[in-house]
Amino acid sequence: MTLAACRRFAGWSALIAVGMALALKLKEARFGEPYAGTRVFCLASDGDLMEGISAEASSIAGHLRLDNLVLIYDDNHITIEGDTDLTYSDDACKRYESYGWFAQFVDDGHDHAKVRAAIDRALAQKDRPSFIRARTHIGKGAPTKHDTKEAHGEPLGKDEVAAAKKAMGWDPNRQFYVPPEVYALFKERAAELAAEHDAWNARLKAWRTAHSDLAPKLDAFERKLVPENLYDELLKSLPDKDDSTRNLSGALEQIVARLVPSLIGGSADLAGSTKTLMKDGGSVGRGEFRGRNMHFGIREHGMGAICNGMALTGIIPFGATFLIFSDYMRPSVRLSALMEQQCLWIYTHDSVFLGEDGPTHQSIEQLWALRLIPHLYVARPADALECAAAWAIALGRKDGPIAFALTRQKVPKIVRDEGFSPKDALRGAYVVQDAPGGKPDAIVVATGSELHLAVGAKAKLEGQGKRVRVVSALCLEAFAKQDEAYRERVLPKGVRKASIEAGRTLPWRSLPS
Repeated sequence: MTLAACRRFAGWSALIAVGMALALKLKEARFGEPYAGTRVFCLASDGDLMEGISAEASSIAGHLRLDNLVLIYDDNHITIEGDTDLTYSDDACKRYESYGWFAQFVDDGHDHAKVRAAIDRALAQKDRPSFIRARTHIGKGAPTKHDTKEAHGEPLGKDEVAAAKKAMGWDPNRQFYVPPEVYALFKERAAELAAEHDAWNARLKAWRTAHSDLAPKLDAFERKLVPENLYDELLKSLPDKDDSTRNLSGALEQIVARLVPSLIGGSADLAGSTKTLMKDGGSVGRGEFRGRNMHFGIREHGMGAICNGMALTGIIPFGATFLIFSDYMRPSVRLSALMEQQCLWIYTHDSVFLGEDGPTHQSIEQLWALRLIPHLYVARPADALECAAAWAIALGRKDGPIAFALTRQKVPKIVRDEGFSPKDALRGAYVVQDAPGGKPDAIVVATGSELHLAVGAKAKLEGQGKRVRVVSALCLEAFAKQDEAYRERVLPKGVRKASIEAGRTLPWRSLPS
């Protein structure tokens, strides 16, 4: 059993819990007994239910009938500004019933027997998740702060704490005191759970004996195992043509899917446009969890947070949409970076060169908005080789997420210097074409669909007697991790530099000059 709780990350706890519950269903469908009967319990607040993203998660959970999820809503009627009557009058139980959940109301969330009975009824449910609305009182027993916004955002204070303890029958003068009865209860419960744990381990051992062919696959899945030669395998299968990087990446994804079973994900209703559908993966749907292709619907933020929950539970998830819609899911992307989770955010239509959709879809500041998120890698590949490098960087990095920025339009295959090592692309930035003699007068740095323009600019400038180096900045964050000697070799100080990228220019001025 897993408890997912998140205070003041309103809505996210429910979203992440859905991802965790979904991941357990996915693994049960693949491996059976080790995950049979596992459940996720989530504690949610008034703020969680007010945030619109909770609707995204709850709708998906109800649609998929995640009966291994129990959401307990701490309905204390108080937020920072005061009573929730100021802004909130939803019938939460009816709302969750409309999502396809089993909903219950507990009129006294402080009554252990009533809460236990509600949980037992929830555990008995089949084919749908459970929602328990428990009416509680914040600051319970505090004379002046009971059921007040002050109890939400401020310390109770010495006198209020003492009065609350007295109201519960405790000694108001004892600090950090735990009664012996509590210790005894927890000791008894620990013994019960130890016995359950031993029994579970015995079942797991028996399962491993009976499924000797499947057990290694389970271990590899849980470890998110990636073959050491993944990049080499991708390089062997590079599409040899001019094409959009979304198509090139999509073709390489099919190879990744074959080599990395833990990779599971999907798109926010744009699989046909993002080219992220795993062709032999099958779909995840109601009661169907053996597939690998998720269909998140038009729920970008929900997709992001669900992927975070999946990443916590032994899966390498990806979520795909247009780059402009990264704005809808930015908090989830930022949270994946804070949580240091291996999530892959695959964004296409990465610039103004996107076709007929017009200004509302033309991403301008989104590349740097993502690059400014601490601990998030951003990869903008220029051709098939760089798409392969982006996948290798993403799957080789276990301690954080990466965002792909891929083109809709075709881009030409880049011609690199003779002797170029494809391994250099894994270092984030590298010399594509060097100046004659290796001593440049200027360096042109470019990414993605603008790299071929830098190559063209080099040819024209050299026709004017200038010595120009072209550098691809596939992933600035990976480049920043390289040793100083390599960074200096690629972008030496004291050489004039120009950047070419379809987006905001100002942050590029931070490059060493």
